[in-house]
Amino acid sequence: PEMILVCNALMSDLNHPNEYVRGSMLRFLCKVKDEEILSPLIPSIKSCLEHKHQYVRKNAALTVFHAHKLFGENLIPDAPELIQSFLLSETDVSARRNAFLMLYNQDEDLAIEFLASNMDDVGKYGDGFALLVLELTRRVCRRDPNQKSRFVRVLLEMLASNSPSVSYEAAWTLVSLSSAPTAVRAAAVTYTSLLNSQNDNNVKMIVLERLEELKKNHSKILQELLMDMLRALSSPNPDICKKVLDIAMDIVTSRNV
Repeated sequence: PEMILVCNALMSDLNHPNEYVRGSMLRFLCKVKDEEILSPLIPSIKSCLEHKHQYVRKNAALTVFHAHKLFGENLIPDAPELIQSFLLSETDVSARRNAFLMLYNQDEDLAIEFLASNMDDVGKYGDGFALLVLELTRRVCRRDPNQKSRFVRVLLEMLASNSPSVSYEAAWTLVSLSSAPTAVRAAAVTYTSLLNSQNDNNVKMIVLERLEELKKNHSKILQELLMDMLRALSSPNPDICKKVLDIAMDIVTSRNV
């Protein structure tokens, strides 16, 4: 009887007319690990995926992920297909990211299928979604190098992202998956662009470390970008200037001096 009362109280909040009460309950359910409590709430959780407010939908996607991760086929066997349908119609950036996170972890094939069908729109889906796509790319390609060609296009698009974190991660991912001159050059151009556009000294140092790694095996490509790198000498930070000069001294030649 006590369990029935608990479930009824939770159910009441899941069906509450106020979207923030619903959303808060969904967030709470993400911490519940008892199948007996979650089981009678599944229909209400599913209905929250269709709620008019994005706060409810984004938390419902996480709750479906949580329930499927813990109890899978026993509790909510149709979760991956349900989330795939949700993704196709969802417009909110956070809700879409949470839904893709679920597919990324629970049904990789469906995640790849969605990505392949919506490759042209990834740039519109927000930074969180893009970073998840990059994680998926690295995981799939490390496991099966033959898959690299499927992701090159989306990686090249992300290099031009307005988000520094996305363009940086895309450049790093591209270099880690391919040593082709075209790929390395595209990544190096992105690094030098970030070096000159970011004001944070920590970001500049991280980018310079990446350029230093590229220099070990691709010095000829960096020679082409020497002038772009030297623009970073305008920084008032002596450590950055020293790092730039250290890299420059190793790639200066009679052709670019």
